[in-house]
Amino acid sequence: MRALAALLLPVALSACGLTPLYSGSTAGPIAATLSGIEVAPIQGKSGWLVANALRDRLAALGEGPARYRLNVVLDDTIVGLGARADDAVSRERRTLRARYQLVDAAQGTVLVDATAGSDAGIDVVGSEYATIAAESSALERLSDTVADQIVARLALYARRVQAPAPARR
Repeated sequence: MRALAALLLPVALSACGLTPLYSGSTAGPIAATLSGIEVAPIQGKSGWLVANALRDRLAALGEGPARYRLNVVLDDTIVGLGARADDAVSRERRTLRARYQLVDAAQGTVLVDATAGSDAGIDVVGSEYATIAAESSALERLSDTVADQIVARLALYARRVQAPAPARR
């Protein structure tokens, strides 16, 4: 029964109009659009992490001429949440928010203007070193998450502009 379900799943998905976002692999139109994005420098440690994560994800799709520029502005905050009996913070929340714009390099027009973000909880322990290491680790994970969100949104934009016009009846 499971084997039959596994064989019928691709047929059922194709009938619903679901198509893979990255069809055509690195030679597809979406990958070609994404490979033409140059990531502008981003301020700070969080900016360095996000910029590298974005470049890694975009470079995996191939190298192409820079037709677009991606401008990103980050807001990285840490807020104390819990308090112990001695009024020391026991829990923190690190939030990384990004406002990004995809700009046509030739014309200077903004094609995509959106935001992405994520947050993580951090336990504040007795060791200051351990707390700083946890904050740093959280920032690395948040940078990867934000980069994934940005690339996914840019891929959706690329699919929308690459999609052929629907046939009129």
